[in-house]
Amino acid sequence: MPRRPIAAATRSVLAVVAAIVAGIVGVLLVVLYLAALYRAMAWIVLGGLVVFGLLNWAVIALLAATNGLALTLSGITGIIVSIGIAVDSYIVYFERIKEELRVGRSLRSSAQRGFQGAWRTVMGANIASLLGAGILWYLTVGSVRGFAFFLGLATLCNMIVTYSFLRPAVQLAAMSGRWAGKRFMGIPIPEASDVGTRRDVLADDEPAEVRS
Repeated sequence: MPRRPIAAATRSVLAVVAAIVAGIVGVLLVVLYLAALYRAMAWIVLGGLVVFGLLNWAVIALLAATNGLALTLSGITGIIVSIGIAVDSYIVYFERIKEELRVGRSLRSSAQRGFQGAWRTVMGANIASLLGAGILWYLTVGSVRGFAFFLGLATLCNMIVTYSFLRPAVQLAAMSGRWAGKRFMGIPIPEASDVGTRRDVLADDEPAEVRS
């Protein structure tokens, strides 16, 4: 008779391990795809996902120690789903940078202006995800509530990582100067002299009240 609980517990552990392995494989595939799409910036994506995972782990460990929180299979599913939200944040930011580069702005200016535009979109998407997770947590019970809780928790972590890691990491890369005369995410970066000329042209196109 005691074999049934043992077998059930074994199946539960195997299911959790399988979910974790699936999440890791998914993350690696996403990084490979972004490496093909955004070249060297995939390293920042990988770093951001590592920080994202460590922050989630730290918060979950803290809640487990203080409130007895348990990470279940549904919770792991919620975290895996939130990885897609995190990657969307990176893609929105990178595409904004590419738009700024195409109009002739410098890489440093594109990184700064791109984040200003991308952050509103990222905030809107994350708030919508938080609202959905909150409604789902309030209206459901059991494993679905666990899914909603961890989805909301991971979404909050994503907002923190996007602002505190992704923004400074990309801007530091843009300020390094190593991209001059090369290609950044497939877009040619002009030399310093060309950047100055383009800045003058863009400044002449701006209204007087904007320049002042």
